Amino acid sequence: MSDMTLGQGLNTGLRQSLADDDKVVLLGEDIGSLGGVFRVTDKLQSEFGPHRVIDTPLAESGILGTAIGMAWRGFRPVVEIQFDGFVQPAWDQIVNQVAKMHARTVGRVTMPITVRIPVAGGIGAAEHHSESPEAYFVHTAGLRVVSVSNPQDACTVLRQSIASDDPVIFFEPKRLYHVKGPVEVEPLESALPMSRARVVRPGHDVTVVTWGSHVAGALDAAEAMKDDGVSVEVVDLRSLSPWDSETVVESVRRTGRVVVVHEGPRQGGVGADICSVVTERCFADLAMPPVRVTGHDVPYPPAKVEGHYVPDMDRVCYGIDQALGRVPFETFTPATSTEVAA
Repeated sequence: MSDMTLGQGLNTGLRQSLADDDKVVLLGEDIGSLGGVFRVTDKLQSEFGPHRVIDTPLAESGILGTAIGMAWRGFRPVVEIQFDGFVQPAWDQIVNQVAKMHARTVGRVTMPITVRIPVAGGIGAAEHHSESPEAYFVHTAGLRVVSVSNPQDACTVLRQSIASDDPVIFFEPKRLYHVKGPVEVEPLESALPMSRARVVRPGHDVTVVTWGSHVAGALDAAEAMKDDGVSVEVVDLRSLSPWDSETVVESVRRTGRVVVVHEGPRQGGVGADICSVVTERCFADLAMPPVRVTGHDVPYPPAKVEGHYVPDMDRVCYGIDQALGRVPFETFTPATSTEVAA
C-alpha cells in the first residue's frame, strides 16, 4: 500500500487492467505520448505500445464508434473523453448503440466499454469544461454509472468497470485529481462491489448522501456540525446507476432525516430520484422532508463566480439545519428559460 493522488490511482488501475488482460485497449485524444491533459495515462503508451494506448482524432463520436466495433470483436475498450462537456458529440453512439446493444441482440453481444469522463467544476475552467451530466446517463437504461471520491476507489472501481461486461460511465471529479490517499492493488473478488455505497462517517441525527468531490465537503460539514452537537452520517453513493438504495434507506430509517448533495442542476437531478425513493420507503420514519443541496438551474457560470454555483460546506450545513428544522425549509419552483437568462 502506498500514498497516491487520485490521478495516480487511476493510472495504476489502468496499468493493472492492461497487464491483466491483453484485450484491454485505451482510446482517447492525447492519451498516448502526452499522457492525457490530466496525465492520467502518463507513460502507459511507452509501456504497452501504441496498439494498446491509442491516440485518436478530436472526434468523440468516432472514438465511441470505434470502441463499439472493438467491443463487438471481443476487446475491452476504455475511452477517455477529455472534458465532460465534450461527451455530447458521442451522445448518439452511447445512448442508441452502447446502451442498447446487449438488449437488441437478446444477450448475444456485450459492450464492455468504459467511458472515462473528467467531471464537474471547481478548477476555474471555461465553458464546456465543468459540467455535471450524470442525470443524462443515469436516465439511460443499459448503462452503469459510477463516480469516485478517493484514490483507492479510483484504482479499484476503474478496474471493476473495465472487467465488467456492462458499459460503464466512469466519472472522475477533476478537482480531486491531486488529492492523496492510500492505494492498494487489491484482488477484485475481495473488493466492495462497485454498485455498493459506503458509509464513510457514522452518525445518528441526519444522513447526508453524496458522491464524487462532494464527499469531502460533506465530511467537513459533518465535522463542523459536530461542534454544534449534531451527529451526521455521510454516505458515499459511489454508484449512481444502479444506486444502493438499501444502504441509504437503512441509514435514513435510523436518522429520520436526509440531505442529498450534488453539483448538477437541481431540477431533474439524481438527487430527486434519491429523495423520491427515500420518501416512498421511509415515509413513516422521516421527521422532516428530504433536503437537496445542489447546483443551480442555470448553465455553468464563468470561473470567477463558480464559487456561487458549486455547493460548499456552508450550503451543506444549511441543508442539515433545514433537515433538523432549525431554519426555514426551502421550497422549489422550476425556472423558465427566460428567468434563467435574466
